[in-house]
Amino acid sequence: MDITIHQTFLPHTDPEASLAFYRDTLGFDVLNDVGYAGKRWITLGRSDTPGTSLVLYPPDADPGITEEENATIAEMMAKGTFASIILATKDLDGAFEQLQAGDTEIVQEPTDQPYGVRDCALRDPAGNMVRIQQLR
Repeated sequence: MDITIHQTFLPHTDPEASLAFYRDTLGFDVLNDVGYAGKRWITLGRSDTPGTSLVLYPPDADPGITEEENATIAEMMAKGTFASIILATKDLDGAFEQLQAGDTEIVQEPTDQPYGVRDCALRDPAGNMVRIQQLR
């Protein structure tokens, strides 16, 4: 079987803030930006990894989600426990230095983890946990 990761989804609460974070701070390219019924889906990626993208979506867009579920999702997003993504870079310390110099919410400085990776953690504008690992 030849299966690859094509897209992954992360919720956003403010499309402009999320766009600024993923495009301007992290350097992703905007591949698509679609609005429908007052909501936006933003697809981001990198030219050096075609075929793999991140889609930022409005968490309340699913018509099957109840108001109670939507409130739970919003609460979990605010705590950073609803969604996460792990990114990677060849220069974790350099990337962290740039992130720390900006307006990024840092959760953890670069750390050698007991399970064998070196990474740091931050939160995006919607509260999603973003971990960045050092490539070996």
